[in-house]
Amino acid sequence: MADFPRLPDDLMIQRLAPPTGKPVRAVLDTDTFNEVDDQFALAYALLSPEACRLEAVYAAPFNCGGNPARGMEQSYEEILRVLDKMGKTDTEGFVFKGSDRYLPGPGQCVNSPAARDLVEKAMASDDGPLYVLTIGAPTNVASALLMEPSIVERIVIVWLGGQPLYWPTAREHNLQQDIPASQLMFDSGAPHVLIPCANVSEHLRTTVPELDRWLRRTGPLGDYLCDIVAAYHEDHFAWSKVIWDISAVAWLIAPEWVPTNIVHAPILTDRATYSIDERRHFMRVAVHVERDTVFRDLFTKFTRFGASGSCLGG
Repeated sequence: MADFPRLPDDLMIQRLAPPTGKPVRAVLDTDTFNEVDDQFALAYALLSPEACRLEAVYAAPFNCGGNPARGMEQSYEEILRVLDKMGKTDTEGFVFKGSDRYLPGPGQCVNSPAARDLVEKAMASDDGPLYVLTIGAPTNVASALLMEPSIVERIVIVWLGGQPLYWPTAREHNLQQDIPASQLMFDSGAPHVLIPCANVSEHLRTTVPELDRWLRRTGPLGDYLCDIVAAYHEDHFAWSKVIWDISAVAWLIAPEWVPTNIVHAPILTDRATYSIDERRHFMRVAVHVERDTVFRDLFTKFTRFGASGSCLGG
């Protein structure tokens, strides 16, 4: 295990407080092609400049037919596809490929352009912490922490992953793909806002009719999102799709939409269960999501973006 600096409790509580000096510097780490929700989160972050100044997007690995490298490459291509549909064509120095494999073991990083850029941007932070919105397996983020442990003092991780701390298991797609990286999220002492899936982000459900009503014809990306959600499942009768990953962006925009509690960071065991130790550092854990408010904000921003006829430029 790397020798991570320990933040004093008062500084940790300060870092875990919802940001007030917005917009904040942020990066997004995403397994964009794994499902259909990361695409929404990427667009939501870019359409929310009042809350975050998105400085980079990192392609995270996911287990695509047993091949995380292929998952990362497909995510990288999907990031570019989403940005193109938003009119952002100059992605040099903005989109980075991430890890081509999961951590080989505890304390063993995977060097990648994404991890290196995260270290660089974190170390360059001189006007408050860099917010690291993490909505996939946390391999890139864990690797950056191992490459430069001192970034613990310069970042706040907002991770969509795992289950509530009272759940019988922590297992969930993002967390269980890379257990060593997930353990590092809890052990490094980096300020950490955890947004669990069960009973929290799973509230963020929408339907094909709702998307057709509010996103269809708002522009190329709105149409694309409607199409990929519709294609995700054959039978749309009484069916909804959870758009988990917008929860991380929503917390940054308006933390009251994603209420959280401060707790002691649990120990994530090798069996993907939580062990509670109240001697450990503090973190935040989300306990609920205001589903309607979040989707109202998302749909409103898509409508305004489409009506403006503008693009993100460059």
